[in-house]
Amino acid sequence: MRASVTSHIDEVIACTSRSFLQPMAGGDNLITRSWTRCVNEHGLDPTRVQPARVLDNWQLREHQEQIESFLRVARAGMEQLYKRVAPLGYVLLLTDAQGVTVDFIGNDQWDRDLKRSGLCLGADWNESHAGTCGVGTCIVERTPLTCHQGDHFDATHIGLTCTTAPLFDPTGEFIGVLDISALSSPSEKPSQHLARHMTVMFAKMVEDANFMRHFSSHWILRLGVDWALVDVSGECMLAFDTDGQIVGANSGARQLLAAVSDDGVAMALVGKPLTSVFKVSMDDIWRVARSGLSSERTVLSTHRHELFYAMATPPRHATRALQSAAATPIQMDCPALDRLAGDDPIMGRLLEQAKRLVNKQVNILLQGETGTGKELVARALHTSSQRAKQPFVAVNCASIPESLIESELFGYTAGSFTGGRSKGATGLILQADGGTLFLDEIGDMPLALQTRLLRALSEGEVMPLGAHTPVPVKLTVVAASHRDLRRLIADGNFREDLYYRLCGATLHLPPLRLRADKAFVMARVLEQEGQQIGMQAELSKAAQDILFNFAWPGNIRQLRNTIRFALAICDDGYIEPHHLPSELQGDAGLTEAVAPEQPRPAQPLTTLLPSDLSAGLQQAQGLMLALRKHHWNVTAAALELGICRATVYRQMKRYHIVSPTQQ
Repeated sequence: MRASVTSHIDEVIACTSRSFLQPMAGGDNLITRSWTRCVNEHGLDPTRVQPARVLDNWQLREHQEQIESFLRVARAGMEQLYKRVAPLGYVLLLTDAQGVTVDFIGNDQWDRDLKRSGLCLGADWNESHAGTCGVGTCIVERTPLTCHQGDHFDATHIGLTCTTAPLFDPTGEFIGVLDISALSSPSEKPSQHLARHMTVMFAKMVEDANFMRHFSSHWILRLGVDWALVDVSGECMLAFDTDGQIVGANSGARQLLAAVSDDGVAMALVGKPLTSVFKVSMDDIWRVARSGLSSERTVLSTHRHELFYAMATPPRHATRALQSAAATPIQMDCPALDRLAGDDPIMGRLLEQAKRLVNKQVNILLQGETGTGKELVARALHTSSQRAKQPFVAVNCASIPESLIESELFGYTAGSFTGGRSKGATGLILQADGGTLFLDEIGDMPLALQTRLLRALSEGEVMPLGAHTPVPVKLTVVAASHRDLRRLIADGNFREDLYYRLCGATLHLPPLRLRADKAFVMARVLEQEGQQIGMQAELSKAAQDILFNFAWPGNIRQLRNTIRFALAICDDGYIEPHHLPSELQGDAGLTEAVAPEQPRPAQPLTTLLPSDLSAGLQQAQGLMLALRKHHWNVTAAALELGICRATVYRQMKRYHIVSPTQQ
């Protein structure tokens, strides 16, 4: 052992005394840099061996208190990692940003040897006095590394092997190091490759768990290049508030999405609106957010033409509200078809047709003005079908650049074109195999691509770019457009044969100004937006009149934005006319006498917070709506609500609901 210590000291001296920094033979330039720092910056002497420095209990407690909440999150990840590496003889250290070991998991049988080697709670592994080591050098380099045996500066530690990964807090600040170490190991450094992989993987898991905890009161947008892993992967996560402002970004998001300034410096994401990163409106963002409550995925495109599958996790305080809303007649995410409308006869007939089509092998074309709820109907068609547990993939044909839409729809093999992913990519059509492909704004699809889509739909197979063998696919297509496709056909901008392939059935959604169930729509939107921000909201009679008389050129989307605006500026949740946008204040937007007479609500429309009391009130309101709709036929009301007749009678008794014929 003495000979090995002497030879190690000689090697360190020889390396650090060279006039030019060069890697040692068969060595690592990162380790060489650290050795040089130890001599030139830290003033350490390689001939002087010294034991590990360990803090006393009160000093250790001071360091632990600084990151106490992080330690609670990290402990669960450490325990999972230790289960995997303990049989191989490893122990785990978690240090703070100064290199002090604030948490430790190891084998008690080796306690004496571990403490002698500094593998224990309270050990200080800062490079300035411990020399080159896994923790200390990771703190300086801020990158995963393995410091294996003779890589250590101090000869005291040349028997150890230490593999580390840096940890960052939700704001991107360095917070500590995750380390797995062993008292001894095979002499070859590559033997630690798997240890490094696992350390990096669990460090990222700990970071992402801390990110989710820190931003639990915000929406979390998950992004990924793999459809199936978006909901479980923390590859790229953004936290955003109800105004669509980014308030946090994990390390993956900062690397993949941060814009680069003219001088090559990455620009911060935090503080920017999501719309400055993605080519979408806030309405699109909220649709993505709501899709996160199911198995659906949406494709988002950045302004640099990068495409990601997206899902969203709601704020913790809103989760119960969303789940409660999902159990009531007014739903937020993919409502059942028969809950998309009130007593409007046009929507009633449309939804009856839709219910007959959901499990038939018929492609559906949705037509209607912008903002009439075409995507909501498409999602409801999927949710109500036998394909509900299969993928629902939504693609906005107008938002994907023409140069990328072919590869994104059909996929491509490895090496098909410059700039593609090294392993190729599965196209959106194949991602929707077995489920539903929703093609929004189909009228904006390039003419050349329409030919390929027609072939895929006709033959039931897809040919990825660069492939030589077609891949079979089975799916239902729901297409949508606000444009007159027949006019596009006449102008030569849309294939007639594709049109007839897509419109196995065509459903025309009426504009909001012509709907007889405005009261139902307003109540639904008011409730959804109130739940979104955790506010109990109410419309005054004067505000209701303005909303009823407005023409709504932007339809339900404009109504939603109006309610969202009003809730943002009113203090107590009571919406008065002066809280409404200015375009609703004048006479220009008043509805002309073209809509059927519409029932006005007898009392102010109110959103109810999802407490036990409000849940009961919502249940009573839903029961009343169903009974009145079916003229107090209990059997029909029970079928609509999905409950038995006995339950209807029990609820009628509980809420003192009495049929008019019995009053």
